[in-house]
Amino acid sequence: MTATSDDHEGRSLRRDRRRMATVQYVIMIVAAAFFLFPLVYMVASSFKEDSAVLSSGDSVSAFSPTPFVGLENYRDAVDRASLTRAFLNSVVISGSIVIVGLVVNSLFGYALARLKFRGRSVIIVSVIALIIIPFEALAVPLLYLAAELGWLDSYRVQIVPFIANPLFVYLFYTFFLNVPKSLEEAAKVDGAGPVRTFVSIVMPLAKPAYATMAILGFLFSWGQFLWPVMVTRGIDVRPLPLGIGTFKTTPPVQWGDIMAYATLMTLPVLTVFVLFQRWFVRGVASTGVKG
Repeated sequence: MTATSDDHEGRSLRRDRRRMATVQYVIMIVAAAFFLFPLVYMVASSFKEDSAVLSSGDSVSAFSPTPFVGLENYRDAVDRASLTRAFLNSVVISGSIVIVGLVVNSLFGYALARLKFRGRSVIIVSVIALIIIPFEALAVPLLYLAAELGWLDSYRVQIVPFIANPLFVYLFYTFFLNVPKSLEEAAKVDGAGPVRTFVSIVMPLAKPAYATMAILGFLFSWGQFLWPVMVTRGIDVRPLPLGIGTFKTTPPVQWGDIMAYATLMTLPVLTVFVLFQRWFVRGVASTGVKG
């Protein structure tokens, strides 16, 4: 009787687990569909006539690229908004922020996690406090400083202020706190200096953190709009987000071109995330759950 009862309880437990897993998958599928709807609508609309973008007969046809106009909207978007130049500007700006920022923020975070010095706690608290200050509160003083330095309408005014990021410093700091010190001590015994230890031991272990910061930094810099509007005047150094304003200031408003431009602007972000998603998930888990 006991064995029969245990078997029955085991089957019941497995059924409950399957039900819970099914419910979880359904919820995740619904959530994924909810977040994908705008992307699907944008891509479908980029292949439509302008008149059909906002005048779909029903909700289903809104997600269908009919009437289909091929790549006409994409050609118009490239010609009207100087997309090639804006794309190169965004690549230079975002790439510089991400690459230099990874070096600066990781070294800063590692120093806070390993070095013991007077005022260390104050610096850590200050970094955390800076995270909650919105950029809008600093934009005007920063604009005045950039004007005094003669940096307006240049790449550096869009790169330098965003290299050091308090959020990334803190995330690197929490990650490095969980790296075993014994590994660094063993490297020191073998004769490795601080730089060799960091490059050969710590950095390989921190790949998930670097990937996470790279993706977040790229998303942040690629979508910047307010700051470039404030500090740039011409197309020579303006990034992609400002190019889309061309379609509103230069009549007629062609929604197909706008959707095509937005699609081309979104593709690099999706590509970066797909390439680094495995490291991104591991990095979020290691920096967010621990520490």
